Amino acid sequence: MKTIAALQAAVTAAPLDGEPSAAELDAIEQEMPLIRAEVELLEAQIITLDRPAAELDERRVRRARNRVLAARRDLTNRATTVQSGGAA
Repeated sequence: MKTIAALQAAVTAAPLDGEPSAAELDAIEQEMPLIRAEVELLEAQIITLDRPAAELDERRVRRARNRVLAARRDLTNRATTVQSGGAA
């Protein structure tokens, strides 16, 4: 019978050094407009949690949602351009 301790090294991931790599930092930087837009949407939704949504609140949420969609579109288009070799 095998013990779990004997198998633990095989299933445990290698320890992390705690710092993101340069590639990870670049990926975060590329996604930052989307992250900001999603945070803005979340803030707009949080504002409407404790009270009925007024017309201004609905507009704020709708604009934030549109910014998220635009940021996702831009990020996807940028990724597609990079993968296709940059040819337009």
